[in-house]
Amino acid sequence: MNSFQIKTKVAFGTNSLQALTEIKNKNVWVICDRFLADGEGLQSLVGKLDASNNVHIFTDVVPDPPISKVASGVSEAGKIQPQVMIAFGGGSAIDTAKGIYYFAKRLEKINIDTFIAVPTTSGTGSEVTAATVITDPTTKIKYPLFLDELIPDMAILDAQLVVTVPPVITANTGMDVLTHAIESYVSKDANDYTDALGEKSVQLTLRYLTSCYDDGRNLHNREKMHNASTMAGMAFNCANLGLNHSIAHQLGAQFHVPHGLANAILLDAVIRFNAFKNSETEQKYAEMARICGIASRSDSNETAVRLLRGRITFMMEHMQMPQTLTAAGVAKEKVHAKMDEIATNALKDACLPTSPTTPTHQELKEILEQII
Repeated sequence: MNSFQIKTKVAFGTNSLQALTEIKNKNVWVICDRFLADGEGLQSLVGKLDASNNVHIFTDVVPDPPISKVASGVSEAGKIQPQVMIAFGGGSAIDTAKGIYYFAKRLEKINIDTFIAVPTTSGTGSEVTAATVITDPTTKIKYPLFLDELIPDMAILDAQLVVTVPPVITANTGMDVLTHAIESYVSKDANDYTDALGEKSVQLTLRYLTSCYDDGRNLHNREKMHNASTMAGMAFNCANLGLNHSIAHQLGAQFHVPHGLANAILLDAVIRFNAFKNSETEQKYAEMARICGIASRSDSNETAVRLLRGRITFMMEHMQMPQTLTAAGVAKEKVHAKMDEIATNALKDACLPTSPTTPTHQELKEILEQII
């Protein structure tokens, strides 16, 4: 038996932050990226909260959230005793909040009534997923956690919060959306429901991502990418991900390559590998290309997959994204020195079991060679 569920209530569109006005007489704890602490976005968010609430702000958030920051937050939660937790920021802020939420309820016995996520980038989809990723800086290993209780109760998608995202971040996070949608589509656990979400997410991303990169102030385009990100999150929350993310997690932990960029650099090589190793997966990639208008019904599967890969490459070139690790600033020697370790850890990654293919250690190293 299979199942599909979307737990999160999603508020989206113009003035969606108004949803916060319903919160009254609560101890509210906002966890946000440090650089957002003095910005207009946080002021707008806090301004929507009724004066009857007691509001606290936690800004000890860094990229690739380490265990130490989660522990710091758990300690702070014990003092604040929040009833409502609001994660405000990009993937790191939401991941940090999820880690704190999980451990605070267990270690501090805190009763948090409502968990709300307000993303300020269109990328991770974390506002609707059971996933969080915590990093151990000592071992340089990223630990993905998948627990249903980590799914936020509400997600607020306000495109006004993303219009100032710089082009390079728009590109990286947007390619993360595309990777989420494509990986969920070819996952072993994909189904009709996740396919529908994945297809729409890919269509929106292909149509609107480069436009957002070119003109970040276009509210209509930003809203479409925000929706694409959340739909991709809904898809992979049920279908999970695959090989692309299994390797990307290691690249982020070892070399601090931004997660979306790591996924983007890997995407062509992983699609080529999966399609070559598994004809059913090749068929699904080809169908995605046809649905999105990249390939026609008369094109062979091989041609359709090649056209899909070409479209992805074109998008990366348009957004001036590095297409290799070397171009991203990682020395070739460093990659070779860590290659065995990366391959070993990728094979242990929580995203790999639902990959349509399971590479050998040597095949993983060959994929890495392709992206150096």
